[in-house]
Amino acid sequence: MAEIELSSPPSILDVYGRAVVSALPVVGASGGSLPDDVLTLRGYRVDADNLAEYTKVCGLRFGDTLPLTYPFVLAFPIVMKLMVSKGFPFAAMGSVHAENTIEQVRPISVTEPLDFRVHAENMREHRKGILVDVVTSVNVGRETVWRQTSTFLNQQRTSLSGQPKPEPEQADVPPVPTSTLRVDRKTIDRYAAVSGDRNPIHVSTLGARAFGFPKTIAHGMWSAAAALSAVEGRIPDAVTYSVRFGKPVLLPATVNLYATREGTGWDLALRHPKKLYPHLTATLR
Repeated sequence: MAEIELSSPPSILDVYGRAVVSALPVVGASGGSLPDDVLTLRGYRVDADNLAEYTKVCGLRFGDTLPLTYPFVLAFPIVMKLMVSKGFPFAAMGSVHAENTIEQVRPISVTEPLDFRVHAENMREHRKGILVDVVTSVNVGRETVWRQTSTFLNQQRTSLSGQPKPEPEQADVPPVPTSTLRVDRKTIDRYAAVSGDRNPIHVSTLGARAFGFPKTIAHGMWSAAAALSAVEGRIPDAVTYSVRFGKPVLLPATVNLYATREGTGWDLALRHPKKLYPHLTATLR
């Protein structure tokens, strides 16, 4: 793998400009392999004001350590820079964040300098298209303290497209939710500003419709962060947070949040309040 060291976080405006260009039919990437680049950024310092706004918009506490999901926001410009590079097999714009797994080795102090490494791996076919894992690791010195695998789906025909749909899992849904969350366009505009994720499907009604959504939708990683509000203060220091995204949350919305104790961890879910289908299912172990 070729290591490319960045001197500063990528400009999110430049990255999104490239994303729009790569999404055009003539220009869009369609390669059969993954770039072997590893993007690195060293010595990053957390902006306390950005962190404070992130915790507010996600309903989390502001403290001396980073929320479990916050390094995703810090790494997002680097992830996007990799996904808009010429060697990436599909356009970043319009791709779907299907799953996300975060492994935290220990809590990260707000004051610690962070080193990031981002690369892509494990391109494979799916019934709905092509999946790629984008892997991010965060180090403090020589110690890896946080690692994430974000799985992105590009919807297209593959050799698996004719396979039947898997039978939906019959989950035991508690009769009463742990809490309810209200999310509207204002909330998601605030999240877009603090996270840098201004994908049109989240911030533009016309943009959402262009990609097949009737309305703007909430960010999956806003949902993943907001779901943690039910178990704050009870998350182990060393933990794996595995999230599967279901049907998108169309804005505005009220969703039910469920948190069920499982051994030393938790099962979490965000569900539609009436139809009960999942917007997100997750485990903390």
